[in-house]
Amino acid sequence: MVKLYALNVLYKGEPSVVWLKSTYNLQTFSYFQRTSVQEFMALVSKTIVDRTIAPSRQSVKEGEYVCHVYVRADNLAGVVISDNEYPPRVAHTLLTKVLDDFASSVPSTTWPTAIEANIPFNDLNAYLSRYQNPREADAMTKIQEELDETKIILHNTIEAVLQRGEKLDDLVSKSEGLSLQSRAFYKTARKTNSCCSYVG
Repeated sequence: MVKLYALNVLYKGEPSVVWLKSTYNLQTFSYFQRTSVQEFMALVSKTIVDRTIAPSRQSVKEGEYVCHVYVRADNLAGVVISDNEYPPRVAHTLLTKVLDDFASSVPSTTWPTAIEANIPFNDLNAYLSRYQNPREADAMTKIQEELDETKIILHNTIEAVLQRGEKLDDLVSKSEGLSLQSRAFYKTARKTNSCCSYVG
């Protein structure tokens, strides 16, 4: 069973978050849902990076999904979306490794204005595949119990990460990254509390 659904690299810029690189494994969703699910995962990733203070780590649970986020001191950020059985320690080790590799191969001067298609970093698919089995990944990377000085903050819902009074429904209605089809899909998923329960 797939444990990891998304692996994204972003830059927490001012005034907005910049998308750098992403990969998804959405085979467990129906073909017709994949585009909408991917758009929601992108929206959630961008929102949580925007609401995470650098440097820090968070794991945000929502239904059967967890969004693991690491924003470094240089504002380079990574997001892994997993099922809720995937060990946060392994997810954050993956984020550390990916961001270190990304930073060493893509100059930081390009991050604030980068366009995803132009970034020469094609390792995300390999990472997503290699880390699907957390036991193998754990053994392979010889993970230490303590990742670093930074604690992982665990939130039980995405609402806990949003600003006071802010609602996910409002973000969805304002988002330019969601198609009309995805907004309709979101509303249906909210009503039925189905496969997109992680977004609200």
